[in-house]
Amino acid sequence: MPANLPEPAEMDSSVNLQTFLTLLLALTAGLLLAVLVLPSWLPNMAFSLSGEAPKVFWYLARATAFASLSLLWVSMALGLSITNKMARLWPGAPAAFAIHEYVNLLGVAFAIFHALILLGDHYIGFTFVQVLMPFSTSTYRPFWVGIGQLGFYVWLLVTLSFYVRQGIGQKTWRVIHYASFAMYLMGLFHGIFSGTDSGLDWVQKFYWLSAGSLLFLLMYRILASAADKLFPQKPQPRPAPAARPAPMPAATAVPTTPSQAGAPQGSD
Repeated sequence: MPANLPEPAEMDSSVNLQTFLTLLLALTAGLLLAVLVLPSWLPNMAFSLSGEAPKVFWYLARATAFASLSLLWVSMALGLSITNKMARLWPGAPAAFAIHEYVNLLGVAFAIFHALILLGDHYIGFTFVQVLMPFSTSTYRPFWVGIGQLGFYVWLLVTLSFYVRQGIGQKTWRVIHYASFAMYLMGLFHGIFSGTDSGLDWVQKFYWLSAGSLLFLLMYRILASAADKLFPQKPQPRPAPAARPAPMPAATAVPTTPSQAGAPQGSD
């Protein structure tokens, strides 16, 4: 792997802003369409969708919440592995960057679905305005639900900033990208304190594993950067090019006399 790989901020994305919005809309529409189509294939799901207290919306909201947080975790782990150069070992910086980008987009789509599917749940009774506006609900853990909503908007801002970075500049883009850490913490605390499954053993292990791995990658990045500044590596001198052999002198023609040429000499 060459040592002069481009930085993540300098890598070209395979998705422009128009394609990003189209993919996001298609993913969200596909998830919502699945809710309408699947009941015709699964009778039990159709029963759960109907009635005074349909529960499938609550189940889908919980499932997509874990899917979204898991995709955010993978995306951030890939981003940190690119910046601390661990991705050069496997799967390679360009491949890790492409996976990081698409996993992030898929996570945003699941987060949107997670919010919109709650409109079908009658137990809490979220309105469309409450889904969009942070801290606007007063019925179910308003503070931690609002933290999750703020985290989603930060996530959306960080994602959109990548596709307009040429207009806002690399420095501004980097500053916005640092908000990813706050975004992940808001999503994590939202899941811990507002999720109904936080008391389950496997959920707590998932939280510890995901947060712990990101903390390890972050500390590795900080320590590696500090080590590079304290103990900078001296550039290796390039070996001098081998001396070229001197050109051979051109052969000069030696004039010959008749006797040297073997011609008969005249008699006296």
